[in-house]
Amino acid sequence: MFEAKRLHPAAIIFNLIRTVKEFLFAIILGFITFRDESLLYFALILAGLVIIFIATSILTWYRYTYRIEDDELRIEYGVFIRKKRFISKNRIQSIDLTSGVIHRIFKLTKVEIETAGSGMSAEASLSAVKLAEGEALRTELKASGVQQQADDEEYHEEPAEQTNPSTTISFKRLFIAGTTSGSIGVILALTAAGFSELEQFIPESFYDETLEWVIGLGIIILIVMVIFVLLLLWLLGIAGTMIKYGKFTITKNENELFITRGLLEKKQSTIPLKRIQAVGIQESVIRQPLGYVTVYAEIAGGSMDKGEDFSSILFPIMKQDEVEQFLETFLPDYAGIQHELTPLPKRARKFYIIRSSVLFLLIVAAAAIFLPSFVWIPILLLIASVFLGWLRHKDGGFNVEDQKLTIRHRVFSRNTIMLYHKRIQAFEKKQHKMHQLQSLASMTLSIVGRMGTGTHFTIKDLEESHTDELSDWYSRRN
Repeated sequence: MFEAKRLHPAAIIFNLIRTVKEFLFAIILGFITFRDESLLYFALILAGLVIIFIATSILTWYRYTYRIEDDELRIEYGVFIRKKRFISKNRIQSIDLTSGVIHRIFKLTKVEIETAGSGMSAEASLSAVKLAEGEALRTELKASGVQQQADDEEYHEEPAEQTNPSTTISFKRLFIAGTTSGSIGVILALTAAGFSELEQFIPESFYDETLEWVIGLGIIILIVMVIFVLLLLWLLGIAGTMIKYGKFTITKNENELFITRGLLEKKQSTIPLKRIQAVGIQESVIRQPLGYVTVYAEIAGGSMDKGEDFSSILFPIMKQDEVEQFLETFLPDYAGIQHELTPLPKRARKFYIIRSSVLFLLIVAAAAIFLPSFVWIPILLLIASVFLGWLRHKDGGFNVEDQKLTIRHRVFSRNTIMLYHKRIQAFEKKQHKMHQLQSLASMTLSIVGRMGTGTHFTIKDLEESHTDELSDWYSRRN
């Protein structure tokens, strides 16, 4: 691959879309400002901008070339200022292939290359290459003797018959994942935000007439309409989850995990085993009573443009009693889940309940003074917050087994985290005055996370003696 190559011409479309996105807010603002008597001038300016955008997109595509030479990926780009980027094979951490709707129409893929120093975005991104070319690039860039040797030193190969285990999510499990995802709240918030932005474009007379019509409806009809809207949002949440995680497949290949997912946008992600800092099991409030969990991993390095927040989903949903077999197959070092943890002391329960409910207690007091007829609403929220505080205390705990630490905590979902001593970067013990009087303490563990920043796990209100024992374990003191 010594000959310099250009991206597929479809990259011009992606460049144009990206440029329009960057200027979209300015275009909308211009339309609002000049939509009356100056609309013609705005249309002429917009037409000129579109021509400039198209010309820039074509030049950007023409000036962008890539090749592999001397164990490096060499990229040259820039319309007026020529830039060169050399990425050594030995620095590459992962290579991901993503195929959106437009990509799949032309049988293309997007290649994203990440190194240990990747920041907010990937180290290099080839926006449109043929699928076969993308797979060949991934194979060639991963063929690094130095990197393979480093991997083999830390992880031992499995027997030949177990080298490529794989599992795929079933349609039934995918549907359950959608129905229990809890994404209705996110969709509702996005809908409200979108409506607030569009409200200024709605004629005031139409808005007033609609509001009067809604108020004139009977209470039963309003309740039915609300239920219908919530049902629609719930169905949209199911569809979104199924589109995102459709055909989710995880495969273990030598010293890495290979994940493929997505119906409309197909994503292929690679997770080197040596970058996994911790493995977590998440049980949401909805899924926990049904016995379903999500398995995820905290990954070191990488960028934030994958749309996966700071963690990588290893499997979106499975039964709790299936997790052990899953870990034995794909991550045997993390198998052996500890269910019996050292619990939090009973005297710590009041701190959890107070932290959870103090805000709602103040709201109840304010509502009792200014809106006494609606005080029942914050009272219900107060009761829910007290119950949440009780759950957080009940679920908190830890277990140490040689070099492996298991911790459990809850914000809304219950998370069980398993990590090894060598992955912990820092240990912090905290105590305030009330803690000292009660012989309690809080601890915070830090590991390397996305973009090289830290990911922190905190368990509050432990026995002080237990916190000291964990500190000694971390510091390797007897």
